[in-house]
Amino acid sequence: MKRSLLCALMLALTALPAAAANLVKTYSYFSVGGRTLDDIEAQLSKNGPQVKSTGMRHPGATQMAFTTRVSYAQKSDSCRIVDAIVTLKVKVILPEWRRPRKADRDVRLFWDTLSADIKRHEERHVEIAKNHARALEDALKATYPQKTCDAAKAKAAEITAAMLAKHDRAQVQFDRVEGVNFESRILRLLRYRIERTESGRLPG
Repeated sequence: MKRSLLCALMLALTALPAAAANLVKTYSYFSVGGRTLDDIEAQLSKNGPQVKSTGMRHPGATQMAFTTRVSYAQKSDSCRIVDAIVTLKVKVILPEWRRPRKADRDVRLFWDTLSADIKRHEERHVEIAKNHARALEDALKATYPQKTCDAAKAKAAEITAAMLAKHDRAQVQFDRVEGVNFESRILRLLRYRIERTESGRLPG
């Protein structure tokens, strides 16, 4: 049972829930050039990963694949799941700015804020997937015995489909909330970074 999901959207909160049974995570980067904010925005729109579900390019993305391996035990009158291992493979795609030597300080500050937010957003997608991978594994292991192994396999497929559908809804809901809160969150992060920068210049 394998299913791929390409999740992406604009930018981020973070949380650190429980880990999945097995997680394989890699990173990939695409280049962004430009000296001004308009240049960077144009580069993100041009070079960002394209999401199949929308056909649009985004400033970051996370490719995901869930794979389940289930073991069954047949008895005279029943068949049960004796073990279930869920593996989550993710590839996080992030932008990397080819910063000019004389880039304006305000542009650098905004990029640092924006790129950190993009990374947090994609890491949160991974956390959501990890939670559902763990929940899927637990649900499979807790399945009651069925009359036959064919019935047990059908039950495992039903549980997997339901959990992945729940996962997809959670990812969409996260992106929806992120999209609404993006502007206010970036402004808040910028104010925080500016305050830290200015306070760092004061004599000790």
